[in-house]
Amino acid sequence: MNPYDVLIRPLLTEKITAIREIKNSVAFAVDSRATRIDVKRAVEKVFSVKVASVNVMNVRGKKKRQGRYLGKRSDWRKAFVTLKNGEKIELYETA
Repeated sequence: MNPYDVLIRPLLTEKITAIREIKNSVAFAVDSRATRIDVKRAVEKVFSVKVASVNVMNVRGKKKRQGRYLGKRSDWRKAFVTLKNGEKIELYETA
């Protein structure tokens, strides 16, 4: 897989920002077919950093109503990437 196809977008929430400060970990929405190894290689290539570990989870889409109609948001995959000591991603520092 192309590294730019694996990483869909960075996730920036209050909870993830707190985790980033404590554990030196960042989060991405990734392709649903991507494995831990794919995510590790993509982050190392795109951001030129060393990755210590990767945790991946599937997030189920919520059921939502619009009046009497029931719909469902898409399922997606989330990856928490822990960087080695001394490494950081500049994308998060400027946000």
